This record gives sequence, C-alpha cells and structure tokens, in this order.
Amino acid sequence: MDIRTRRLLTAPLVPTLARMAVPNILVMVVQTSIGLIETYFVSELGTDALAGMALVFPVVMLVQMLSAGGMGGGIQSAISRTLGAGRRDAAGLLAWHAAAIGLGLGMVTSLLALPLGPSLYAVMGGTGPSLQAATAYATVVFGAAILIWLFNALAAVIRGTGNMALPAGVTCAGAVVLIPLSPALIFGWGPFPRLGVVGGGVAFAAYYAVGTAVFSAYIWSGRGVLRPSRHPPRLTWAPSREILRVGLLSGIASMTSNVTVIAATGFVGTAGPAAVAGYGTGARLEYLLVPLVFGLGSPIAALVGTALGAGMHARARQATLTGALVAGLLTEAIGLTAALHPAAWLRLFGDDPAMLATGSTYLRVVGPFYGFFGAGLALYFAAQGAGRVGWPLAASILRMAVALGGAWIAARLGLGLAGMFVALSAGFVAMGLVNAVAFATGRMFLAGPTPSTSPVPQGLTAAPGSGR
Repeated sequence: MDIRTRRLLTAPLVPTLARMAVPNILVMVVQTSIGLIETYFVSELGTDALAGMALVFPVVMLVQMLSAGGMGGGIQSAISRTLGAGRRDAAGLLAWHAAAIGLGLGMVTSLLALPLGPSLYAVMGGTGPSLQAATAYATVVFGAAILIWLFNALAAVIRGTGNMALPAGVTCAGAVVLIPLSPALIFGWGPFPRLGVVGGGVAFAAYYAVGTAVFSAYIWSGRGVLRPSRHPPRLTWAPSREILRVGLLSGIASMTSNVTVIAATGFVGTAGPAAVAGYGTGARLEYLLVPLVFGLGSPIAALVGTALGAGMHARARQATLTGALVAGLLTEAIGLTAALHPAAWLRLFGDDPAMLATGSTYLRVVGPFYGFFGAGLALYFAAQGAGRVGWPLAASILRMAVALGGAWIAARLGLGLAGMFVALSAGFVAMGLVNAVAFATGRMFLAGPTPSTSPVPQGLTAAPGSGR
C-alpha cells in the first residue's frame, strides 16, 4: 500500500483532516473569490450587466456542482475506496473512465445550455439589456463546458488519492493570471479588446483550459499515487458504474440545490431587474458556503471512503462527526455576520437602493440558518465517500420541496419577498435535520462489520486518535 493511503488510514484523525482541509479550503476560497472579483468588475458596466450575470450564475454553479460535487464526488469516492482496499491498478483504470465521463457530460452540457439558456433566463426575469448580457456571457461559458467537466473530473481523481495540495496550487496560480486577465478583457486594457461582459467568460474558459492540461500531465506522468496507462484502455461498464452509481445520485442532489436558487430567482424576478440583482448578490454568499464546506467535505470524503474500503468504520464515523461540527459552526458564523451587517457584503457589488433592499432582506432572514446548510452539506460529502447518498438525496429533495413550496405559498398569499425568504430558511433546516438524523441513527453509511469488529488491513497499525 502506498504511503499516502497508509497515512489516511493510520495517522491521527484531527491533524490529518486539518492538513488536508487547509489547502482545500484555500483553493475553494480563491476559486470563489475569482467569481466575486469578476462580479465586481462586471458591476462597473451597470445594473443590467450585473443582473445578466446574476441570471447566469445559478446555472454556472449548477454545472460546477454537478461536475465537482456531484460526479466529482462519485469519482473521488470510487478512487478512495478502491485504494483503501489495496487495488491500485483498478484505481488507475478509474482515472481513464473519469476522463471519459467528464468529456461526454461536457458535450451534453453545451448541447443543452446553449440553445435553451436564453429562454430560461427570460423565465427567470431577464428582459432587454439584462437578457442580452446574460445570453452573451453564457454563450462563452457554456461553449467551454467540456473544460469545466474535465477540470473537475481530473481534480476529483487527484483528491481521491488524498492529494489536496495540487488542486490548491493550480487554482491559486490560475487566480494570479485570471484576476488581471478578466478586467483586461472586460474593459479593454492594454492590447486586449474591450469585450464587456463577454470578456469575463473568455477569461473563465482560459482558466479551466490551463488547469485541465496541468491535471492531465500530472496524472498520466505517473508521479502521483496512480499509475494509469499512457494509452486509452478499452472502456468497460464496471468501472463507469462504480463512478456513476454515486455520481448520478449526487448530481441530482446538487441539482436540487441549484434548482431551488434558480426558481427563487424567478419568484424574485417579478419585482424587476434590481431585485434580481439584489437577491443574486445576496445568494452569492450562500454559494460561497458551498466551496468553503467543499474544502472540508472533500477531505472528509477521502478519509471516509478510504477507511470504509479498509473496513475501519469507527474512523469513518469520527471523521464525519468532526467535519460536520466544524462546517456547521463556520457557516453559522458567516450567516450571523451577514445578517447583522448585510450592507457590508452587498455594497461590494453596487449601491442601487432596490438591490440593497432585496439583498438585505434575504441576508437578514436566511443568514441565521446557514449553519444547518453547512452541517448538512458536510454530512452529504461523508455519505459520498461511503458510496451511499440515498439519505442526503432525500434531504436535498425535501429542502427543495419545502423552499419552493413555501415560496409559492408566500407569493399566493401576498407575503412578499420576506415570506419567500422564510421558506428558503425552512428548506435549510429540513436538509440539515434529515442528514443529522440519518447519521446519528447509523443509516447514512454504516454497513457491514461493526466498529468493534472492523478489520485493520494487513500491515497497518492504527495510530492513537485514528478511531481504532
């Protein structure tokens, strides 16, 4: 067994989780900051451009969550469990299948998003210049959907081996180039053409192209844990099924989260483009929680998957509980801060009174319940690592039903935007509680040998604090 996998199974749990989470959280913060900085530059083009980007952003995040948190979670889970069981060659074969799945789903994304996107943005409230800005930006971003899917698929392969540092390094290095490149293309600095909102999309695509190339070179160079063949093998159903059985259900769970935001944007859109911009800007903080929790969740998934692959159930459970507590406390602190000082966040992106009013209402109502979302999402990642996402999927569907059903009732009863936002808060609570109950009762992923009889793989000695 390679040294990295051995450490996942035997090193003290809390330091191991912290060591893996820090670079992963860094990469997620940087990645999200890139989007926020791009939003800031686009806001300089006016409210219509900002509203147009707000219309596209939930769909972009849907693709991101499907490829990174959904299918990427299935890839990481398959890799980590296979390595935990000592099947290194099989894990290398999974890398090829992960790339093929990413390539195929990227093509499907472009074929769906490009022709159907403008109608969706119109339903969400886009009109006139805001709809034109949304369509122009989305054409570039979703034209490069293959790059998004391949980037996240290959990053998931690397994270499945327990290596969180390389994706962090690639993202941080990319940010150094992307942050100045985006405004240069938006405003036409120096030799670059003035592309407006489209410039942000071009810089976005360039970032994913370079990152994909770096990940590919690393995996197939043989310098990491995996040793995949240099030439494409014959693809078979069994490895793909191992990825898809977790990835598809995880993708549905990710989709429900984004569908909730997209539908809520449609409800808010009846109040005009400024209200859409306000809700979209406020909801960006909600989306900021996703990469933050992903920074913790990806190490949790790797630890859980590797431990369960080796039969070490107690270690898997302890890793899950630790991660969920940290994620819940972190996101609750962010939510409370935003609820108390909403303007500090919103004024980063504009000072339109209607935008500020809608965004402030959202943050004051929903922010105090972010902790339920953070803890529930961490438990979802743990279930991904275990390869059992049925309960998290049920929790995500319940969240969508509560949030959108409540928002529809609020609209029918004339309770205004505040009533809709109360419904969104109730959805967070429902999701967090269902995942917590599933974990506490052992239904989320504990199966097979009990913690007291779980075998330690031959040649391994559990370290103090490892859960054994």
